[in-house]
Amino acid sequence: MSEYSMQVETLLKLVGGKENIDGVTHCITRMRFALVDNSKADVKGIENLPMVKGCFTAGGQFQVIIGPKVDIVCDEFIKLAGIVVKTKSEIKADVVKRQSWLNKAITMFAEIFIPLLPAIIAGGLILGFRNIIDSVAMFGPDKNQTLVQLSNFWSQVDSFLWLPGDAIFMFLPVGVTWSTVKRLGGSEILGIVLGICLVSPNLMNSYNYGAATLAHSAIPTWQFGFIKMQQVGYQAQVLPALFSGYLLAKIELWLKKVTPEAVMMIVVPFVSLLIVILLSFWFVGPIARELGNILADIFQFLLLSHFRLIGAALFGFFYAPIVITGLHQTFLAVDFTLIGSNLHGALLWPMVALSNICQGTGALAVLILNRKNVKLKAIVIPSVISAWLGVTEPAMYGVNLRYRYGFLGAMISSSIASMFIIYFKTMSTSIGIGGIPAILAFKIQDWGVYSVAIIMCLTLPFFFTWLLSKFMNRDENASGIKVEVKY
Repeated sequence: MSEYSMQVETLLKLVGGKENIDGVTHCITRMRFALVDNSKADVKGIENLPMVKGCFTAGGQFQVIIGPKVDIVCDEFIKLAGIVVKTKSEIKADVVKRQSWLNKAITMFAEIFIPLLPAIIAGGLILGFRNIIDSVAMFGPDKNQTLVQLSNFWSQVDSFLWLPGDAIFMFLPVGVTWSTVKRLGGSEILGIVLGICLVSPNLMNSYNYGAATLAHSAIPTWQFGFIKMQQVGYQAQVLPALFSGYLLAKIELWLKKVTPEAVMMIVVPFVSLLIVILLSFWFVGPIARELGNILADIFQFLLLSHFRLIGAALFGFFYAPIVITGLHQTFLAVDFTLIGSNLHGALLWPMVALSNICQGTGALAVLILNRKNVKLKAIVIPSVISAWLGVTEPAMYGVNLRYRYGFLGAMISSSIASMFIIYFKTMSTSIGIGGIPAILAFKIQDWGVYSVAIIMCLTLPFFFTWLLSKFMNRDENASGIKVEVKY
């Protein structure tokens, strides 16, 4: 028997017993359950176990945060319960079967974009560093030159960094088609080839398409009988790549079912790829481009018109609750659409980053109000640092949603800070860098406004969290909140 034996036995009872478990596995810090009925799990009882740091439901999985020794606890739990060991993929499959069509769509969207985040974050940091060396005019004898103007070395660095920065964002559709096809079970290499076709240098660059249209300039086309297609690329555009990748995966999988095995390796990739490339340039891409333009127009109206303060207040306030539904993943496509439009900037990401900071500060305010809670301190400190760097889940699910005044105080503060930056029409040049480091994604002339917004997010949540705590029960067990996180 290990030091966790008694707690593991109690945990089995609190999740509803063996009959309520379809499967269980673990990641680095969490046990992941596929429960028959999540409502049978005693959340409060589980969180009171000394070995448990918190628990929540994510994408239908009931997850219990244990920490670095989760493998020991999970192994002992499986032995005690006498259940069949399942892989993470099998657990996910069990959960997906019970999801609604909307949750399945949200889950799929998230699983397409999450693998792209390392590249997006790296690209944002690269462009942010380039902003510093080629836009900050505060060097030289008269303090009016940039590092690029002052030094050939930094000029070469700036030129070199354009290579990965351009590759990540200009050719993002390649990653989107790859990830989409992979998620749907198609051939990943076909997804990559499709993405390359959408951004081929042999096509008119999408950034030049708008100007050519306004100037009524001739746009190169292909003519196949009654089929006429514009030779225009989809650089930095998400929706055309997403729809084309989806179509490719579906057609390929269908062809595999109906094609004789003897010729499958020849027929399936050749036919599916050519059909989808043709459809992509004929109507899928143009339709997706127009949808993107409509989407960009809507958000520009909401956040750049005379009603922009209302739009910003609502987005800043409701973004954190939207994260709980999983719908926040769709904002990536919106901001990429805005960056690829004539706006050339992201409106939503700056407010997302401010919401991250507010959630971290809100969690810190909760700790100060409950400073005698030793267990809470162990959770809050790393959660605050994580949120200030752009990852809010630990602060939101581990602290603020349990203490409602922390969550609401952060929401109000985020709303105010969002109104402040939208009033000045401040936008980022890229996305991916969250929290406080997000300032690197702005042009130097916007640093002052965004710095003030960051200060607001580091201070206002203390006031609102303290104020709300006077009217709301401070006991986390009285929150009455059942957290359902869907990715």
